[in-house]
Amino acid sequence: MWTKGVTGSWIEQVIRDFLDDPKSNSLGGRFRERAWDTPLVGFSSGGDPLYQRLKEDIGQFYWTPIEIFLKTFPDSQAVPDELTVISWVLPQTDATKADNRKETLNVSERWARSRIFGEETNDNLRRHVVKKLQEARCEAVAPSISPFWEQRTSEKYSFASTWSERHTAYVSGLGTFGLSDGLITSKGKAMRCGSVIARIQVPATRRPYKDHHEYCLFYARKICGRCIDRCPAGAITREGHDKLKCQKHLARMNEYVRTHYGFEGYGCGLCQTGVPCESKIPTPSDL
Repeated sequence: MWTKGVTGSWIEQVIRDFLDDPKSNSLGGRFRERAWDTPLVGFSSGGDPLYQRLKEDIGQFYWTPIEIFLKTFPDSQAVPDELTVISWVLPQTDATKADNRKETLNVSERWARSRIFGEETNDNLRRHVVKKLQEARCEAVAPSISPFWEQRTSEKYSFASTWSERHTAYVSGLGTFGLSDGLITSKGKAMRCGSVIARIQVPATRRPYKDHHEYCLFYARKICGRCIDRCPAGAITREGHDKLKCQKHLARMNEYVRTHYGFEGYGCGLCQTGVPCESKIPTPSDL
């Protein structure tokens, strides 16, 4: 298989070029501005044992990279270590974070737009990365937009799916989880993420952490918990994140977004803004 020129740097540039195009990366409507700021990109091996541990923890329905790759390319003879998982983080812009930071009950328009139109950008980025890799004669798949992707129920975690972008970013060295279940990255928790699996060899990004909660002040130091007060649904407590309460609040936001902003959408993100981990890895001095 010919993969000349397909390096980690090349892939990062493909992602950055796509997001630097205003036609590709826009909030739309009255906001003539980017949906997402400069991305973070990480890589992990398809054979990383953490993927199997996630499957064992979340549920047997959860894919390892080789499982979704072989579902997509059933005639492939690929083995896990021949695969690289490309993961990216799309940070919210300063304007979007500032708008949502002011809210105490409802989602801001910019945030709702990033959830709907920004996620369309993310889906298009997934397709774009797959296309560029295929043009370089590399088999590639974006699990979250695969026709095989499904929402499932985890006995341990309730709402789940066959692939998690946040868990993939964690394995790929981009961040650790907080009390609200959000991923805290070097650019903060106010973000979304995406991934593509390809039959290429790119060195894995070093994970600069040893624990999956390392960047959360509440879990790591028993301090903070600001996201508890920020949640309008009471879905975050010292015991963690209640997904059912969170989902009920998001359902209420459907009508709010339709009535106040004039499009079909939803969102919240209050626990991702107005908190020490909004835009960085927090330290005790941020409290």
